[in-house]
Amino acid sequence: MRHLHRFCLNPYKPQQLRTGRGFRQPAALQCSLYDNAEISEELAVSRTNTRTGQPGRQWDKVYVIGVGADGWGGLTAHARQLLEEAEVILGSDNVLPLLPKLPGETIAVGNDPAQLVQLVQQNLHRRTVVLASGDPLFYGVARYLCDRLGRDRFEIVPHVSTMQLAFARIKESWEDAYLTNLATHPLEEVLERIRTAETVGLFTTEKYHPAAIAQALLERGLDYFTAAVCENLGMPNERVTQGELSEIAEMEFAPLNVMILKRKVGLPEVARPVGRFRRFGNPEDAFAQNQPKSALITRAEVRAIALAWLDIRPTSTVWDIGAGSGSVSIEAAQLAEHGLVFAIEQDAADYHLILANCERFGVKNVRAIHGTAPAVFRELPRPDAIFIGGTGKEVTRLLESAWEALLPGGRMVINVATVEHFVRMYETLRRLASTIEVRLIQIARGVEQFDQLRFDADNPSFLLGTTKPLSPPPAEVVI
Repeated sequence: MRHLHRFCLNPYKPQQLRTGRGFRQPAALQCSLYDNAEISEELAVSRTNTRTGQPGRQWDKVYVIGVGADGWGGLTAHARQLLEEAEVILGSDNVLPLLPKLPGETIAVGNDPAQLVQLVQQNLHRRTVVLASGDPLFYGVARYLCDRLGRDRFEIVPHVSTMQLAFARIKESWEDAYLTNLATHPLEEVLERIRTAETVGLFTTEKYHPAAIAQALLERGLDYFTAAVCENLGMPNERVTQGELSEIAEMEFAPLNVMILKRKVGLPEVARPVGRFRRFGNPEDAFAQNQPKSALITRAEVRAIALAWLDIRPTSTVWDIGAGSGSVSIEAAQLAEHGLVFAIEQDAADYHLILANCERFGVKNVRAIHGTAPAVFRELPRPDAIFIGGTGKEVTRLLESAWEALLPGGRMVINVATVEHFVRMYETLRRLASTIEVRLIQIARGVEQFDQLRFDADNPSFLLGTTKPLSPPPAEVVI
């Protein structure tokens, strides 16, 4: 475990004031073109600069200016000139106090973006500036304004964002990072994106503060990140804390902060990009997997045979018990396109892998169930087919409960990798079913090495399959 590292700086560098409130909208580098015929074209109005005594320039734009925590001192000469010439200055209570008293009329704007749009419309005939924290186009107000009033109405004068400063403080690149704002995207919605990302940058909120985020990640088994929390960036009391999630979860931080997550080397594996998915029999690396369990995923060839044995129909209800990363569940769902698949998994990290893989494959008819079999069976509809890929220690009770739940005429297929598990499964299944199909599957995959072909053998795998009778066998009569 790495040691907790916390240090304070006083860099007086420009940054974005992060509050978790205000007009935080999804980021975009460009705003959509919007034609509003009702907006007046009369934007060019002259005004004398009261500080310089010189006539002000004519404006044909509304300027959106980013402001850092260092306020007036961090603004460019161009931004200062615009503010001195402005007749109307619109800004939040977080940004306005950072600037000195200016000649124009200052209007404080609340947390309602629609109100800001209305104020901009009402002042289009005057020289108008809208103030924003940091970069107005990075989870800021600029996109919202552009979408509603048209991007040609605005000129953006950006500042350095807090996110950019945070990555600079810990000397990490952010060009490939997953960045999001928890004020507009709740933590529950972004957890799967976080799970598969290498680097994550989060604008936190009062509800989703760093300690709460760290605790949520730990509860879901996502303990393979280290974290950095950057507080009060650009201010005299700036502080950066780096450590394990378990350490961050026990700490308190200033409300103005950015949280960065960095994946530890090698955990977990991320699914490789593929151009097109097969209906079934997809290669193992098409699925995101947890590195310690990557060898446990059902091999593509075994998966294909098991799905054939399950005899899945378009409307089938399927249970996948011990679903792991969800490979069988997802391919079963693609066969039961009008049915439903329940992926039952007791491990929290694997449960979230199922969700991520379902999103990746675009399947909508898989229901991931985080719980222990057979306890969760009573809450599920009876299945037409059951695949068992993990049993735990309660083999007998699990098989008996699953067999009881299986609809008459339904198929049950079991996959085990060791002789010991096979014996236990076979003996238990013999008491339940009259006929059992058994296969020992040994696969060797061809590998080209220079100008020669060799074969790499996978570990043997056992499949057991049976069909539940349509009616119970007749009782024996003793004479």
